[in-house]
Amino acid sequence: MNDERPIVIRKVIKVTAAGHHGGAWKVAYADFVTAMMAFFLLMWLINMTSPEQKMGVADYFAPANISESKSGAGGILGGTEIGKKGAKSSGADGRRSTKPKPTTVTEQTAKSSEKGSEDSAPQVSESAMDEALSRREGLAFQSAAESIRQAMQDLPELAELSKSLIIDNTPEGLRIQIVDQEGLSMFPSGSITPRPHAVALLRTVSSIINKLPNRIAISGHTDSAPVSGNVDANWDISSGRANVARQILQEGNVPASRIFSIIGKAGSEPLYPDDPFMAGNRRISIVLLREAPPLPPGHRL
Repeated sequence: MNDERPIVIRKVIKVTAAGHHGGAWKVAYADFVTAMMAFFLLMWLINMTSPEQKMGVADYFAPANISESKSGAGGILGGTEIGKKGAKSSGADGRRSTKPKPTTVTEQTAKSSEKGSEDSAPQVSESAMDEALSRREGLAFQSAAESIRQAMQDLPELAELSKSLIIDNTPEGLRIQIVDQEGLSMFPSGSITPRPHAVALLRTVSSIINKLPNRIAISGHTDSAPVSGNVDANWDISSGRANVARQILQEGNVPASRIFSIIGKAGSEPLYPDDPFMAGNRRISIVLLREAPPLPPGHRL
């Protein structure tokens, strides 16, 4: 019988396309994240590097300086023939170029910074040394002033002379002034012989300043009133009183080598300019001079 149906075989080929659940986007996203991380890392490095480091990186990636050849056609080969000679030569005649190697910006910056550091190093060290010496000297002056005031309090016989002692810092150094008070003078009128309490006060001062190495400048001062009608006598009296003060200091073991100057100024520098006849203008001034710092090696005046 011919009623049998033909057998049909269907072969289905399934094609899988990259749809919504495919993995290609992950690769693109990973590349994007990597690029962003590299970008932010580059921004961070640029922000953290100094201008000198940036200049060095720029010089590293800059193309090498190539001098233009004047021989031949001036092209890439510069007129040289292709061969062993042409490969070794830099010009048509095979001679090597003697042109000096150009200096990069980094090398110039390094040389200038080294020169600047060499020039500024002595200045910085000298300034620091001056500051340290000034600070140490200031502390020594302050300690000496406090010691003199303490000695005045510890000695009852000098208690009444506390107002006769003026201690202050001046550009020249620590100044100690022994001044006259109304009714309490250090020297009799017109005399260079000190009173006993003036001698005791000078010896107390000598015991303190003897602990310091500074040189000493002594000056005598009077008021503007002439002695016995002789105006010039005040110059002799002021210089004589300064010299007597020097003798008392040396008796207190102050070395003579520390005495820098002894000056009589009469009434030329009154302590109270508004009243040149005031008793406080009569005084002995003792200045512990500030010592100049030592000069650095190789320094020339």
